[in-house]
Amino acid sequence: MNRILTGLALLIATAAPSFADEDDAFVSFKVLKPEIARVAAVAAMESCRAQGYQVGVMVVDRFGIPQVYVRDRFAGLHVFETARRKAWTAVSFRTSTLDLGAITAPGEMMAGIRELTEPLALGGGLMIEAAGSIVAGIGVSGAPGPDIDERCAQDGIDAIIDDIAF
Repeated sequence: MNRILTGLALLIATAAPSFADEDDAFVSFKVLKPEIARVAAVAAMESCRAQGYQVGVMVVDRFGIPQVYVRDRFAGLHVFETARRKAWTAVSFRTSTLDLGAITAPGEMMAGIRELTEPLALGGGLMIEAAGSIVAGIGVSGAPGPDIDERCAQDGIDAIIDDIAF
């Protein structure tokens, strides 16, 4: 009987921490280190450059706060805001901005999103995910089409995949 009570007490003691986590006052999350964000941004810019396009690239953290911005020397003036908004939109809406463009097109149920001031439903913004969590967003602007911007953004993510894979 004494062994049963001791075993039961040990079971309760080891199970308690898993319940305590739910009542904890803090949340843990991951974001990219600035050095890794820079690698992604530069790789995306260089991908577009190799195709003959001058772009700007913004990487934001999981909350949409800018971490890194790079701009090729002849990229247009608009690319800073556009890249930032694409990256922000991807993390905010948890989808690629190219996909968001399709589901917010005029006549679609989500079309009202385009009436908000910050989201930009134009391809070139992607989430950066690791272990099932969003850790950042990347936005590319300046190529002659949103599909090209998105491909360059993906190349930026691909450049850091070994660093963020768990």
